[in-house]
Amino acid sequence: MASRTAGHLSGATPVLTAHAVHRAFGPTVVLAGVDLTIARGEVVALLGGSGSGKSTLLRILAGLDGEASGEIVVHGTAAVVFQEHRLLPWKRVAPNVGLGLSGADTDGRIQRALAEVGLADRHRAWPAELSGGQAQRVAVARALVREPDLLLLDEPFGALDALTRLRMQVLLRRLRAEHGFAALLVTHDVEEALLLADRILLLDAGRIAADLPVDLAPTRTPDDPAFGALRRHLLDRLGVPTT
Repeated sequence: MASRTAGHLSGATPVLTAHAVHRAFGPTVVLAGVDLTIARGEVVALLGGSGSGKSTLLRILAGLDGEASGEIVVHGTAAVVFQEHRLLPWKRVAPNVGLGLSGADTDGRIQRALAEVGLADRHRAWPAELSGGQAQRVAVARALVREPDLLLLDEPFGALDALTRLRMQVLLRRLRAEHGFAALLVTHDVEEALLLADRILLLDAGRIAADLPVDLAPTRTPDDPAFGALRRHLLDRLGVPTT
């Protein structure tokens, strides 16, 4: 797979372009030529049925699958947040956040990232001492500390309880507003996609089957009639009955 990374360019330059991304596992074709573009500062949600290749595509875009083919160009830096926090249990919170970082202000960057996710006072905690939501906030801080132009999120809140998930969605919206990063959010939750995304892609039969803008008011709520109408449209496209 051809892949290269370019430096910071003008605001008109997409943060990510992907063309003809193909991935097969033996005779099973999972991705059959996916094309997508993400603009700087744009949040795109990727929806699809179970086994449609959403996580496979994200891993390819993150450079974690060397067996795929196609061309991917990332303008700037990218960071990944997975569904599992993947913290190293033998390191405290601060070293987990700063894993692989170097430089004179590393400690300051770590502390600022933890403060942004509300965990400044937990920098010396062990991962085993954290709740599920706290551990996932550490994972978000680990991505933020790298000051990414693009955040790749693979169902990052899927393992959390409903209330913690809502809090994490609010946190992600705030961080996006403050930092202006672009994001690709893989999710199976239609409401989550509508709450967070500027645009929604539907993945079906290995290709992008629909590309839908989310034309909702900035203060999005599920009880908004426009929200409900778009939700029903998406569920219908996904083959999920709404009655």
